[in-house]
Amino acid sequence: MTAEARGVLLTVAYDGRPFSGFAIQPEQRTVAGELLGAVQAIDPTVREIRGASRTDAGVHARGQRVAFDTTATLPPRGWARVLARHLPDEIAVRRAAFVRTGLVPRFESLGKHYRYLLLRDRTRDPFWSGRAWRLDDPQHFSLDLARAEAAQAVGTHDFAAFRTSADERTNTVRTLARVDVTEDPSDARFLRVDVEGDAFLHNMVRILVGTLVDVARGRRASGAIARALASRDRRDAGITAPPDGLRLEHIELRDEGTEAWPADP
Repeated sequence: MTAEARGVLLTVAYDGRPFSGFAIQPEQRTVAGELLGAVQAIDPTVREIRGASRTDAGVHARGQRVAFDTTATLPPRGWARVLARHLPDEIAVRRAAFVRTGLVPRFESLGKHYRYLLLRDRTRDPFWSGRAWRLDDPQHFSLDLARAEAAQAVGTHDFAAFRTSADERTNTVRTLARVDVTEDPSDARFLRVDVEGDAFLHNMVRILVGTLVDVARGRRASGAIARALASRDRRDAGITAPPDGLRLEHIELRDEGTEAWPADP
């Protein structure tokens, strides 16, 4: 008698540096490829995993959401523990839960939280290489200008100017609930750019960060984000920030699953 299929939802953290992004690509090492291989080591009948966000090469995550369907009879804790044996050190399952079969996390998303980390330091810090964008001219960076620029992105706007040419989606209207620039209370060298919204275009956060950094360093006139939103022209926005500092912090889903491990507080 064949076991009944169940859906499993994982919360996954990873260091994006060794990978060519999240999504599976031919002849490339990807986060999804590593996860699928680990799942198939337990249940070879699994043919796909479904992620909530297609993070780019070099982008990190603390709260990526991944679902798949399986007939294996492991409990959520078992999935988290056994997958750890088959995953590289750069990927960790932080949570597992049961969900309905066929759940597609990106269609269940209520909102996403990204954090971009800026390091204001004249000299290189090897502990943060690949995990923060180092600005080597901190004396020429205005925090007030950065904050004023970030505030212009909050709300519902057409973000057509804040995407790559490869993004061909026709609907480019998105709502950002929060774009904050704050100093890290434990280390004043760091600035955290927190962006929360309903959905994002390809490289949208990196272009927003690149634009506010351009303004804060005096390389673009104040109001660049507002001008780009109005014109919808990519040339009015700033540079695309490197992937190093970007981290997917959390994705809130309509269905968070049952029998979660670790148990929700």
